[in-house]
Amino acid sequence: MLLADIARTSREIADAPARTEKVALLAELFRRAEPSEVPVVVTYLAGRLPQRRTGVGWSSLRALPPPADAPRLTLGDVDAALTRIAAVSGKGAQAERKRLVDEVMAAATADEQWFLVRLIGGELRQGALDAFAVEGLAAATEAEPGEVRRAVMLGGSLGAVARELLAHGPSALDGFRLEVGRPVLPMLAHTAKDVAEALDKLGPCAVEEKLDGIRVQLHKDGDDVRIWTRTLDEVTDRLPEVVAAGREVGAGRAVLDGEVIALGENGWPRPFQEVSARVASRLDVTGASSELPLSPVFFDVLSVDGRELLDLSAAERHEELARLTPEPRRVRRLVVPDPEDAERREAAREFAEEVLARGHEGVVVKGLDAPYTAGRRGASWLKVKPVHTLDLVVLGAEWGHGRRTGKLSNLHLGARRGDGSFAMLGKTFKGLTDKLLAWQTGRLRELAVDEESWGVRVRPELVVEIAFDGVQRSPRYPDGVTLRFARVVRYREDKTPDQADTVESVTALLP
Repeated sequence: MLLADIARTSREIADAPARTEKVALLAELFRRAEPSEVPVVVTYLAGRLPQRRTGVGWSSLRALPPPADAPRLTLGDVDAALTRIAAVSGKGAQAERKRLVDEVMAAATADEQWFLVRLIGGELRQGALDAFAVEGLAAATEAEPGEVRRAVMLGGSLGAVARELLAHGPSALDGFRLEVGRPVLPMLAHTAKDVAEALDKLGPCAVEEKLDGIRVQLHKDGDDVRIWTRTLDEVTDRLPEVVAAGREVGAGRAVLDGEVIALGENGWPRPFQEVSARVASRLDVTGASSELPLSPVFFDVLSVDGRELLDLSAAERHEELARLTPEPRRVRRLVVPDPEDAERREAAREFAEEVLARGHEGVVVKGLDAPYTAGRRGASWLKVKPVHTLDLVVLGAEWGHGRRTGKLSNLHLGARRGDGSFAMLGKTFKGLTDKLLAWQTGRLRELAVDEESWGVRVRPELVVEIAFDGVQRSPRYPDGVTLRFARVVRYREDKTPDQADTVESVTALLP
């Protein structure tokens, strides 16, 4: 298949207003693709790369060679080229990557260059592509969409399911079942504004602690224990203490869902960034596990001794979990069998407040009769956590890339110091609509005191309301703190910089 086919379909999907049109476009593309090509096709259209990272920065994508007159690049050509680029390392790596990028771009037409720049730069957005692709695959092969969706959940890869389905037809879906040793995509939660709203939506439910750790899926087969993260990256070798805990699970074979956290001497959770760094590190694992031991806390079980439990109710699955693991290894929870009972509602609210007071992130409210819908945001799981906001001052902004080219996008955010200066806390480009991008570009250029190739520095006059999930320590910023998952809520032109939040108010939020 030519890359031109993918680039054209990508544009058509982005322009198609209706879901049915997007699905039809994908179905037609799948019918024309070879089964071996489909995993790459799906990955590209979703704006991802099989190589994950190529090391190519935007500086290598700004000045490109003249495009080719006619399409000749195949999907295999591009995948091989990106694999070579991703493998480049050592002295002169940046120049070599640029040379290889220019080589593949010179063979691409203008439309193909447009597609590749956005794909490599991470700016290709197709919106809910995986969901559309499932329906497109079903339409292309006359399979049942629900069965395709379930196979993807259990197979852990849309591309792998697509390859088998296109090669062998709907009967291939029977081969995708929950297996110990093959991770599945985890069930995710929607959001509720508070516990009362969650209770009203779910009916009989359990209110569980929402731990600020790393999501893990533990697979046990005898003494063989393997661990995967939410993104299905295996981290078994990095977590020997979690492996040891997994061997204590009361079953010969099992698949459990949970979090790993670190607790301080006072029993309170250690900051998320410490847990994240520990899980990510491959260096001196023995020393790291002694210095910052991690504990698994489980909240669900998907399989026990060959029995698949996904379709059981949450209440039944928790009974199995309680049989397999001791109480300290299970998430704390409060069962609310009748949410209409005023006493139980008040108990649920108090439980949520206690969880926050103990330093955890919030709660997840789960319907007691709900199955485990792997790989999806189930309406029967609702997370409730406080949303923090700060009024900060814009100190600068960086030029955007991809569809944001020509717009000032990535904001530099500052909090007020006692002496009237501003300390940079971090950056964000999230939460910006196209309309807001256009407005802030014009406004920030008016305030610019220095314009560079990367962006602008501005007079600290514009106040912006920022939502974020938490504060963490960071040596990258002058006052040693930064925000987690910062995103723009709105600009506060009604506020002056001397009314912005202070560094002291930010550091007070440190865990």
